[in-house]
Amino acid sequence: MTSFSPTSATPADDLLPVFDTGRLWLRPRTMADLEACLAMDRDPEVTRHIAGPWDDPVKHRAFVEYRMTRAYPRGLGYWSIFEAATPERFIGWVLLIPDHGAGPEVEIGWRLVRDAWGRGIASEAARTLMRHAFETVRLPRIVADIAAENAASRRVAEKLGMRRVGEVDSDGKRYVRYRLVREDLG
Repeated sequence: MTSFSPTSATPADDLLPVFDTGRLWLRPRTMADLEACLAMDRDPEVTRHIAGPWDDPVKHRAFVEYRMTRAYPRGLGYWSIFEAATPERFIGWVLLIPDHGAGPEVEIGWRLVRDAWGRGIASEAARTLMRHAFETVRLPRIVADIAAENAASRRVAEKLGMRRVGEVDSDGKRYVRYRLVREDLG
């Protein structure tokens, strides 16, 4: 297992690359994205499968600010997603962070504003981060815990080649655990 020490952690925006897929632009998430992230999370359809402080504005802001300002291990963090056609409009984020904040596994995840759903954006952005995880960060594997009833996100994981490896209970919900091992990429 790969583990991360707090001493290897630094602010994400100092180390994370920007990615341009032609259609999407992924850049390290910054405090400039805070209001857009909060607005996205206030849409109950966006967060219906995700436990969080969405109904308490003070706790919600503190939670997102913490996730934006904490130090992650080298090469890990959050990226904000923008479409090349409208580069000023935030449409979501993707992440590559220690699982449950501590590891030793590293999780991949995504969240999009509702009008970006169903267009392959989550798959494209996550696939870009997968390459970064395996080729640059040299992780041996990545995981994703997805709410069992979240069929759309589970399809994204499957499109990425992730395999269902079990279930976990957290925050009073049942999640399906997916894993992708570097050797499985061929």
